[in-house]
Amino acid sequence: MAKILVCDDDKEIVEAIEIYLLQEGYDVLKAYDGEEALKVLKEEKVDLLVIDVMMPRLDGIRATLKIREKNNMPIIILSAKSEDADKILGLNVGADDYVTKPFNPLELVARVKSQLRRYTQLGSTVESEHQEVYETGGLSINDDLKTVTVDGEIVKLTPIEYNILLLLVKNQGKVFSIDQIYESIWNEDAIGVDNTVAVHIRHIREKIEINPKEPRYLKVVWGVGYKIEKI
Repeated sequence: MAKILVCDDDKEIVEAIEIYLLQEGYDVLKAYDGEEALKVLKEEKVDLLVIDVMMPRLDGIRATLKIREKNNMPIIILSAKSEDADKILGLNVGADDYVTKPFNPLELVARVKSQLRRYTQLGSTVESEHQEVYETGGLSINDDLKTVTVDGEIVKLTPIEYNILLLLVKNQGKVFSIDQIYESIWNEDAIGVDNTVAVHIRHIREKIEINPKEPRYLKVVWGVGYKIEKI
């Protein structure tokens, strides 16, 4: 089973999360601040990170920034704050999802499973004579190999970014509302998710567009949603 690193300065929270993850058969590693988490990541192959925002020495936000320089594994941020600004900050630095404290451990486990499923699919490489490839202009997605290229150059996306882009590219020209994107990718009801989706859209644009402010591929349809232009 997957190896999960849980990082929080509250040892009781770490132990509680560990109990639930062990029940699901996961291998659990533990750290109590961002510095310890980085040390573990250098020594172990970790499949997913659950990390708290507020911690001594190195907080979850700065740790996530450092991790994202080299690693695309799923990251779920824990935060005691429920304000949108804190959630968006976490997503902005590269987290894939967030859970607000206090949380239901079963919800966290469900989110872990969801992120690992996407990550496993993204990392799989399937050789096929008839590979599933979607293209528009210089943008190409090979959904068998889980690769994205722009003008022949490989683009590295997180699992959430990949799935959003795949949804839009497979339905070129079709406009998806924010709620439709969220419900399709996260598989849960969309309640107040505008900023969450917008952050991921911005990250995708920064990676696939020459000029993200004047996008060629990923277009906004004001008041409606987003679409991939059919070129």
